[in-house]
Amino acid sequence: MDSAHYFSAEPVGPEHRRRLEVTLAGRSVAVETANHIFSPDGIDKGTAAMLRTVPPPPESGSFLDIGCGWGPLALTLGLARPAAEVAAVEVNDRAAQLCRDNAAALGVENLTVYRPEEVPEEATFDLIWSNPPIRVGKEALHAILLHWLPRLAPGGQAFLVVQKNLGADSLLPWIRTALEERHPGRFTASRHATEKGFRILLVERD
Repeated sequence: MDSAHYFSAEPVGPEHRRRLEVTLAGRSVAVETANHIFSPDGIDKGTAAMLRTVPPPPESGSFLDIGCGWGPLALTLGLARPAAEVAAVEVNDRAAQLCRDNAAALGVENLTVYRPEEVPEEATFDLIWSNPPIRVGKEALHAILLHWLPRLAPGGQAFLVVQKNLGADSLLPWIRTALEERHPGRFTASRHATEKGFRILLVERD
């Protein structure tokens, strides 16, 4: 199936929702997904690999999920840390509304879903989790990362999961170089973990 609809604001075709049972933040919950979004059948392998390897989030703070889809990462953050403020960004309106509806159904009141341009320019984040849209293309992916990674607050961390055979090992040095060129001495980037063909990358702000 053509994956372009993952990155379209308005997916083509009528919406058909389905209800799934998944495990988020250590509990079994019911969520809704739909056609023409990323990973409609449940938690994708990359997101699952990331959730198995990232450290527990801080008890509070400002968190961000880049490309939230129907919400597995953002909902996990909101469920696990009710004292935090969680922002989720998504360009696909169908996926964004699913994330909102899933948050409402699960009583996650500290999660707000935005289109990227709606996030206040002054907002910074203590923690970023993302399964970024690698298949959107290198130029667009780089633009996404260079927009959001510099929004880390001092002492903040970003965890990104990237499939090894989709360029994870070349993306890491690019992130290092690009951030150093634009923000000298402020960021470091490293490989946090390897899990079943996926790399979990870590970007930290001093």
